[in-house]
This record gives sequence, structure tokens and C-alpha cells, in this order.
Amino acid sequence: MLMCQGEYPHKLGVSILVKGSNQTLYHYSQNSPMVFVGGVPRSGTTLMRAMLDAHPDIRCGEETRVIPRILSARHGWRRSSEDRLALNEEGITQEMLDSATAAFLLEVIARHGEPAPLLCNKDPFTLKSSIYLSKLFPNSKFILMVRDGRASVHSMISRQVTIAGFNLSSYRDCLNKWSQAIEVMLFQCTLVGSTRCLAIRYENLVLQPRTTMERVLEFLNVPWYEGVLHHEKAIGQPGGVSLSRIERSTDQVIKPVNLEALSRWVGHIPDDVLKDMEKIAPMLYKLGYDPTANPPDYGQPDPEVIHNTERVLRGDFKPPASLKRQESMT
Repeated sequence: MLMCQGEYPHKLGVSILVKGSNQTLYHYSQNSPMVFVGGVPRSGTTLMRAMLDAHPDIRCGEETRVIPRILSARHGWRRSSEDRLALNEEGITQEMLDSATAAFLLEVIARHGEPAPLLCNKDPFTLKSSIYLSKLFPNSKFILMVRDGRASVHSMISRQVTIAGFNLSSYRDCLNKWSQAIEVMLFQCTLVGSTRCLAIRYENLVLQPRTTMERVLEFLNVPWYEGVLHHEKAIGQPGGVSLSRIERSTDQVIKPVNLEALSRWVGHIPDDVLKDMEKIAPMLYKLGYDPTANPPDYGQPDPEVIHNTERVLRGDFKPPASLKRQESMT
């Protein structure tokens, strides 16, 4: 097939057909609507995707883990001038790499789980590539989860969630790395634009899930569905929420939305780090969090969230019997 290199990514569009369990045939392409959910790990990305997965028109699924790696590799291929010269000499153009990357990503996302009208991918660090993804998939949208960095860092340290570049033995290092990472993601989100990238605070999602999810679904142009407020009931159900036994957030999202983890970080961060918080993590203040408040006033919870929290703390809540590989959670 002969074509002009400049026209390559437009003429050779990626197209995939996927048959659902109900025998419905879904057609996906680079122009299909798509949602990317991300943020610094331990910022509520799993909760958001689980609530979206409870909607019958949306399918996110577990983390692929491979998508952020292929994006990182794609950027690395042309990062240095030496690599660019070598690739150009070999006849490997940017258009070819972009077309191959788009094909790879679409294949993984489309076949990652049961098909749905709106596909969604949740790999936290993908939102460091929002600008690039917005060009590969022109009708995609992005949800950036934002959380108080002190809570995110305490969660990753206390639960020993390995994240490349983060020193889990140092609150100071992790808070600084958190600040750098969220700054990059927020910058990309801003450049993509408010019509395509929506920043959602984890605290708002937990305290006022109804109004927050109404905003999210409106942003995605998806009709309201009450089931997104009760994602725990859809776990393991056909077309519902599928959970991975190796994702560290699974043992938390099997519970209804509750306040249990909101301020768990208070009292655990060393005094010397608290004293230098504004310098260590400048993005706290820029995002509207009070770096000197321990804990900050995050807002008032909805009555249903209070009820869910009381239920969880009493031990009334029992994980659903349909949870995949439930025995590995115990």
C-alpha cells in the first residue's frame, strides 16, 4: 500500500470489532468516545473507575499496567536527538510510531473486558500523557483524580505500594514526588482543556458522591444511573464491576463509599516534614489544601455516606459473595 507519509495516521485508521457476551457487535476506532481515568496512585482512581463500571453503558475494568509502559516507551523512542536521527535514518517516522501506538492501545482497551458503548481505561500514570492521548483519540475525555497529597503518600507508605521513583521509607521524598507528579498531570489536563479533562477531588467523591458523580456523568454525556452510588452491589455481576486480586485498592472498593480513609494520615507524618510541608509539597496549597491543617476541613458528608461509614465500622458490611477470587482478599 502506497501513501504519503504526512497522511499516514489519518488514512490508516485503526478499527476493531468486539462481540459481547450477549452477541452484540461493537465497533471501535480511534474516533470512538473513550475515557481515561488517572492521577497519582492512591488518589481514588480505583474508586472512580469502580463507580463508572457500575454504569451499564461504561466499561473500565482493572488496570492494564502495560498501557503506561507503552506510552513511556513511545516517548523514549524519540526523546534523544540520537534516537530520533537513528529512527529517521531507518525510515521510522513519528506518524508510523503514533499509528502503531494507537493500534496497540485501542486493541488492549477494547479487548480488556466486556464491550460497552463507552470504553474507559484506568491506569493512574496515563494522565501524564493526556496531551498525546488527546491527539491519538480525538473524541477521548480524561478524569484526573486529585487527593490531599498527605493522604495519598501515607496510603502508599503504610500499604507499601511500590511506585517507580518514590522512596517508601521517606515521607519527605514521597510528598515531593507526589507534588511533582500531580503538577505535570494538572498542567496536561489544563492544556487539553476543560471540555475534555475534568479534575475531581477524591474528598468530594467520598463526601458528596451523588453531586460529584452527577457532574462526572454529565461531563461524559452519559445518562444518570443510580447504581453508580452503590458500586459494591455490582461487583462480580454480569456487566458490572470486575476487580483484580493484585490491585492494592481492591480490599477498599469492595465496601460502599465511606469516610474510613479520609483522614487516616493524621498523626503519622513526622514533625519535621509537617514543618516544611509548604516547601516539600507546594502543590498542596495550589490545589486548595491547607498545608498547615492536620486534618483540614474537607467538608460535610452526605447522610448516606455517614450511614455507610457507621455500617463499615460496626462490621455490618460483608464483602459480596460474587467477588472474584474473594479468598485472596482475606
